[in-house]
Amino acid sequence: MDVEALNQELAKASPREILKTALEQYEQIAISFSGAEDVALIAMASSLKVPFKVFTLDTGRLHPETYRFIDRVREHYGLDIEILFPDTQAVQDLVSRKGLFSFYRDGHEECCGIRKVEPLRRKLSTLDAWITGQRHDQSPTRTDVPVVQEDTAFEGRNGPLVKFNPMANWSSKDVWDYIRMMDVPYNELHEKGFISIGCEPCTRAVLPGQHEREGRWWWEESTQKECGLHADNLIARD
Repeated sequence: MDVEALNQELAKASPREILKTALEQYEQIAISFSGAEDVALIAMASSLKVPFKVFTLDTGRLHPETYRFIDRVREHYGLDIEILFPDTQAVQDLVSRKGLFSFYRDGHEECCGIRKVEPLRRKLSTLDAWITGQRHDQSPTRTDVPVVQEDTAFEGRNGPLVKFNPMANWSSKDVWDYIRMMDVPYNELHEKGFISIGCEPCTRAVLPGQHEREGRWWWEESTQKECGLHADNLIARD
């Protein structure tokens, strides 16, 4: 498939159209689920009345509200959500060597690499394509995200992996308008000032007027606020 040609074809398409194309083009494809954008994608996929797969990452450090959210989405849409876990020995080795909060000193890359990136890498190696909720206005690292791209950070089961970003052109307001209109379940932390939600130690509420990603890894430079799941965003900007 000519990924760039498909990206140009879908550049102005709606998220639902992009999602429909992705699910039609690939059998071994799945939606990566964690936040508001992703559950909106699940709602859209459900409305298409075609089979689709969903996975999520359990790092072992999520908020209690997030665990409840995952179960609500599972029950609401009748989904079998595949939950991916990090390697137990790798987590144990890190915590034994550096404690539970080494990321405040050393940066988040090592912890995220173990708890997020490696489980994701294992999953993506079984797929030909994946679907994410990335948006242009989420952070400085995502302003150029296309709606379809070759994932330069991971490989699929037959080599190159395709990544679909149906929400790329939507704003946060667009996402929340859709969630309210379609009565989509959402993480209750959003009602407590949290906008972008990750692991509990690395996420905090933001004040009115602050950018949504300011609540993630707030002790680090804003242009590096990727956990590695979308490492191609950083690679593309080097």
